[in-house]
This record gives sequence, C-alpha cells and structure tokens, in this order.
Amino acid sequence: MEKFELEAPLSEEIRARTLGDGFMKLVQTVRRGGRTFRIALRPVSIGGEKRFQAEMTDDGQVRVKNLDANGAAEGLEEIISQKGARDLHLMTATGDLHVRVTKKGRVLTSRSAEMARPAEVLPHDRVKKTPLASFDSTALLQVVGIADADGRIRASMRGKYDQVNEFLRIVGDALADEKERSRPFTVVDCGCGKSYLTFALYFHLTQGMGFGDVRVVGVDRRADVIAASRKAAAALDVADRVVFIEADLGDPAAFKGGKGIEGLDGRADMVVSLHACDTATDEALARGIEWKARYILSAPCCQHELQKAVGRTGAQAERCFAGLLRHGILRERLCDLLTDSFRALLLRILGYRVQVVEFVSPDATARNILLRAEYGVKAGQPQPVAEYLDLRDGWGVTPWLETRLADRLAPILSRFER
Repeated sequence: MEKFELEAPLSEEIRARTLGDGFMKLVQTVRRGGRTFRIALRPVSIGGEKRFQAEMTDDGQVRVKNLDANGAAEGLEEIISQKGARDLHLMTATGDLHVRVTKKGRVLTSRSAEMARPAEVLPHDRVKKTPLASFDSTALLQVVGIADADGRIRASMRGKYDQVNEFLRIVGDALADEKERSRPFTVVDCGCGKSYLTFALYFHLTQGMGFGDVRVVGVDRRADVIAASRKAAAALDVADRVVFIEADLGDPAAFKGGKGIEGLDGRADMVVSLHACDTATDEALARGIEWKARYILSAPCCQHELQKAVGRTGAQAERCFAGLLRHGILRERLCDLLTDSFRALLLRILGYRVQVVEFVSPDATARNILLRAEYGVKAGQPQPVAEYLDLRDGWGVTPWLETRLADRLAPILSRFER
C-alpha cells in the first residue's frame, strides 16, 4: 500500500455510506504547499430528481458543479485517492466518520456513536423567511461575493443581500399564479453589473419556485463585468442557462439580426433592471415593451435627464414650484418623482398594469422605488393618456421615454393632444 493511501475496507466504507441511503454531507480538506483545497459533496433535489452538489474551494476561489449518481461516484473516487495530508468528515443519518491523514502518511479514523437523525439537509437557520432561504443558496452567495467562505453574509454586503431578497420576493408575487412552469421562461437583466440579481433570479425561479426551463440573460456594456459574470456562471455550473452579453442597450443594432441575444427572437417573458442609471432605466423599459415582455420590474437609480429641462420652460407648474426648485436636493427629489410618474403612466398607456412600490427599506438603499408592470390591458385608454398629457404639458417637458418610444406613443397621444 502506498503512502497516504486509504486501506481498501475504509475506502469501501466511504463509498457505501456516501452513495447509499442516509448520506448527508462529505467534506475533505487538503493542505499542500501552504494552500488549502476543500471539497464538499452533498445530496440536493433539482427538478424533483436526486442529484449531488460538489462545491470546490481552492485558495478562496469557489466552484460548484451538480452531478448525477455516476458523476458523484467518479468524484468520490478522486476524493478517496487524494494524496498528502488531509481531513475527511463524512456525515450520515446513522453517524459520522472522521479520517485524518497526517503529513507522515499515517491514517487515523474515528466514528461517532450510532445515531438516528433525519438525512434531509436543512436550510441555514434564518429568523426571517426570505427567497434566498427557500433553497440552499450558500454556493451562489459565496461565488458572487455576498457570503464569505463559511457561508456568512459579509457585513459590507448586507444591504445588497436585502435588496436582492426583496426584489426576488416581488418576482415571486408577480409569478405566483403562473401555472405552466415547465414551459421555457426567459428573463433579461438589463444593466446586470456584477450580476448578483441575475444569478439569484435563475436559482430562485428553478430551485425556489419550480420553473423547469429558465434562461436568464444579463446585458451590460462593460467588458470587465461581463467577463467576471461569465466566470461566475462557469463556477456555478450554469453557463448554458445564465448567459451574458456585452452590449449597449441603447444601440439600435445591438439586438437585431441574431446579434447579442441568440435565440431571444425579439421576445422575453420578464425584463428586470436594478438601479440602471438615468436613461438606462428608460432603455430597459423600452426594451421590455419591444420584446413583448409580460412582466417588467424596474428599480430606477439617478434621474439626471429631467433635471436639465425642469425650470427652463416657464411653465405654470415650474412657477408654482419655484421655491422648491431653487434648492438642489429638493429639485433632485422632485425630478425623481416626476420621472417615475411619467414612466408609470407611459407603461399604462401601452397596456401594462402598473404598481409603484417601495421594494426595500430606505435603510438598505435610498433608491428603493420599484415599478412593477404586467401586460394585460388595452393600450391607449383615455384616463392614463389624459393624466400623462396634463402632467407633461403642465411642466412643459418631454420625457426621454416618450421620445424613445415615439413610434408607439405618437399615434395614441396625437388623438388626445389639444
């Protein structure tokens, strides 16, 4: 028998307990050359079928792979045949097995007393029930950097964690009545940035809500964040289902002729944007309308475009609010409210039911307004058109979104304009 090699009876015990009934988790930590390599294997249920999730941490870098029984058996052989000093901890319903291999190659084993505990892997204890607690999100949170190597939420990322959870909660509410969850369902995340929400959407829909054929597309114009997001998708073993496109949403040619989002075919089931700056939010809304998305969920960010126009036309509303507009911070907040009011009204005019809600506590982010829109009413109804024209003409401005969607809006607005 070679140095560091496990004896045949011990190896066979590890195989039988890992691949048999009652398996809960196996963790092996190898230390070599001052570096640490850790692999954890545990059973998971994906789409109602038993799978095994392997989580590999190599010097702080995390990768995740979901395996069938054959893949798990092959991975287990690699774990057993590892050389060098290492610690292995195997947990099953009937008890634990500890194996330690010293630097000199000595193999030490210990076994717990017989147990009778449930084999189900329970979610992490959390006082508040959140979407990210409805499935095992540890690997996801580690790969995107919200959680540390031990699975704890980083203090600096608590606000982002809360934002993502609350956004997912609203997604869950919007999709609660969806009965055909096995059909293809495409989500586009406009201005995905570091893709915290992009990945969370995929896992929440598939593992938390039972959607069977989900494709999530992240779009951003920055090459560095797209490259990092693709690397994270590979680490989470979802690169074929969560894809990333480097493109400017405002480029008219970016998504035509098969470019950009292969297979989108001009349609998406849901379009989301989380804190896309200024007119990027409008572009996301416009793309959602053009892609015939049934659901559009957008949390706007800064609203600079309207601030440049308000106060320069001499409109009646501007004169009434002169005392407010002279103060920069008040002017900024007023323009935020006006911009989101225009957006909500334009969505209503184009056939969407719209709710404007606070999706997260102001303690998490001051940008906590979310537009939740679902297509399903007749476009061009008089009431939202009248409200929009009164607001627009009262301030003497033309919102950017109206200009962007002029081909759709002009025929409707022209029937009511005085």
